[in-house]
Amino acid sequence: MSVVQIFPRAEEPSVQVLPAHPVAGPEASTASPERREHMPVAAGALPGSEQYPFDRAFHAMLARFTGGISPLALSLAWLDWSSHLAAAPQRQLEISRNIVRDTGRLAEAAVHATSPGQKPWSVIQPQERDRRFRGPQWELAPFNLLAQAFLLGERWWRDAATGVRGVSHANEAIVEFSMRQMLDMLAPSNFAATNPKVLEKAFQSGGENFVFGWQNWCNDLMRLLSNSKLADDGQFVVGKTVAVSPGKVVYRNELIELIQYYPTTAQVRPEPILIVPAWIMKYYILDLSPHNSLVKFLTGQGFTVFAISWRNPDARNRDLAFDDYRRLGVMAALDVIGLIMPGRKTHALGYCLGGTLLSIAAAAMERDGDSRFGTVTLLAAQTDFTEAGELTLFVNESQVAFLEDMMWQRGYLDTTQMAGAFQLLRSNELIWSRLSHDYLMGESAPPSDLMAWNADATRLPYRMHSEYLRKLFLDNDLAGGRYLVGGRSISLSDIHAPMFVVGTLADHVAPWRSVYKVHYQVDADVTFLLTSGGHNAGVVAPPQEPGHSYQVLTKAADAPYVGADEWLKLAPRIEGSWWPEWAKWLAARSGAPCDPPQIGLGDVPGLPDAPGDYVHT
Repeated sequence: MSVVQIFPRAEEPSVQVLPAHPVAGPEASTASPERREHMPVAAGALPGSEQYPFDRAFHAMLARFTGGISPLALSLAWLDWSSHLAAAPQRQLEISRNIVRDTGRLAEAAVHATSPGQKPWSVIQPQERDRRFRGPQWELAPFNLLAQAFLLGERWWRDAATGVRGVSHANEAIVEFSMRQMLDMLAPSNFAATNPKVLEKAFQSGGENFVFGWQNWCNDLMRLLSNSKLADDGQFVVGKTVAVSPGKVVYRNELIELIQYYPTTAQVRPEPILIVPAWIMKYYILDLSPHNSLVKFLTGQGFTVFAISWRNPDARNRDLAFDDYRRLGVMAALDVIGLIMPGRKTHALGYCLGGTLLSIAAAAMERDGDSRFGTVTLLAAQTDFTEAGELTLFVNESQVAFLEDMMWQRGYLDTTQMAGAFQLLRSNELIWSRLSHDYLMGESAPPSDLMAWNADATRLPYRMHSEYLRKLFLDNDLAGGRYLVGGRSISLSDIHAPMFVVGTLADHVAPWRSVYKVHYQVDADVTFLLTSGGHNAGVVAPPQEPGHSYQVLTKAADAPYVGADEWLKLAPRIEGSWWPEWAKWLAARSGAPCDPPQIGLGDVPGLPDAPGDYVHT
C-alpha cells in the first residue's frame, strides 16, 4: 500500500465558451446583409478547453514552412520503412542485384546508342499514362538515355519503398508518395538543357520561348501576390459568363443561399431537384457556361431545380460544426422547398463532399421517419473512407493534429493548403507539366471555365473540417454505424429511396471503387454509373461534347452483391454523356408534367437574383 498521498492537480482555467446564437430560420432570410455580417453562427459548446496553446501556436508557425504537412508524420513513416529495410538483408541484396543488372543494361544501350539497329526504349519504356517523354524528340540520343536512366531510378526507388516486410501499409504509401514527389522534380523534362522539345523550340524561335516563359511566370507571380483569381481577367465572370442560368435566391441564412431556377419548359415534373454541392469549392461547377451547365440541361428536361450556394467562411465562423452544414444546409433547404412546393417528394443530388453530407442527412431522415426524399443521387461521393485514395496519405493522427493546430490559429483551412494537396496527387499533370509547357516552352493553355472555377477556391472552418477529418476519414464512423446525428447513431442501411450513384474512372479524390462501396451499405435499389474522366471533368459531361463514355448497371435492393471488378466486366459500355441516362432515370421516377410552381415565397426584399451574393465572397 502506497504511503504517498496523491493530490489532484488544480484544474486549468478553461477557455470561456460563448453561448450559442439561435439558428436563423426562414423568417430570418430578410435580414439585411449588414446585420447578417455580424451574426456569427455557433454550433454549441466547444469540446472542453483549448489545451496546450503554446504547442499549437508552434505547430501553426511550423506549418507555414511545411505547406501544412506534418514533418513528424513523414519522419515516422520513413523511420518505419528504413528500420525494416535495414533488418532485411535479403531484400537489400535483391534491390542491389536489380540495380547492378539495370545499370549494365543501360551501359550496353549507351555503347550502342548510335548504332543503326539500336531502338529507343530498349531498357525501359514510360508507362502509357506518362506524358513527360512523349514525342519523337525523346527517341534521340542522348535524351532517350537520360529518360531511361530516370525511369530506371524511379523503378528502383519504387521497388525499394514497397514490399518491405513489416512496414505498415500507411507508412509504405507515405514513403512511396513522398519519394515520387522528390523524383518528379528531377525529371529531365523539367529542365531546359535536358528537354529536347524545349531545345528545339528555342532553336526555332531564337530563344523567344524563354522570353514568353518569363512573362508567364511573372504573370502567375503577380496573380499570386495580388491574390486575384483566374476569373478576374474578365473572360469568366460569375453571373456574366459563368453561373448565368436565370434564377432567384429564395432563401438565405447564415450559411447558405438557396437558388430556385426559372423553368424553361411550359410544363415541369412535379418533383423538384435539390443540388447539394461540396463547400470546398463554389457551387457553380454544375452551372458553368451555358453549353456545359447541368442546371441548364435539367431545366431543359422539364425539372424544377434548386441549388445550395454555400457561404465562404472566415475566422468568425471557426466554430461551425459539420452538423451545422446538415441543419442549416440540407434541412433548411428542404423546409423552404416544402413551403414553395408542398406535398412533393424531392430528388436530391449531392456532389463530392456534398454527397457525403446528403447521405448522412438521408440516413438521419429515414431513421426519424422523414420521407421527403424521392430519390438520392451521389456524384463522386464517398460513404466509406477506408480506401479513399492518396488523400488518405494526408490523414493520420499526427497529420490531423498538425492540421488542427494550423486551423486553430487562423480559424479556417486556407485555400492554398487545400489546392496544394490536390495538386500533389497529380503533380506531373498539374505542376511539372505546366512548368515545362508554360515556363520552358513559353506557351500558355487557353483558360477555360473549369480552370476559372477551380481557381475560385473557398476556406474550410476549423471545427467542421476537424470533425470531417476525424469522424469520417480517420475513424470512418459513417461506414461503421457510429456516426451521431442528434445524439443518436445513424446507419446508411436505413436509406430505402432509389439511388443513382456516379463514379469517375480517373478520380484521384474519390476513387470509383471507394464510391462503389455504397452497394453494400444501403438497403435500396442502386443504379451505379461509371463515367470516363476525372473528378470534375467526368461529372461535367454535356451531351454535345465528344469523347465521353460510361458503363451503367442497376442492382435491386434484394439482389446479390456484385464486386467492383465483376461489375466492370458485366456493365455494358455506352458512348456519350451520362446526363441523358440520369435524366431518363429521374423521369421514370417522377410524376406527369404539370404547371411550373411559384418562384420563392413571394416578393421578399433583400434577396437577389441568381447567382446570389454568397458566391462572390
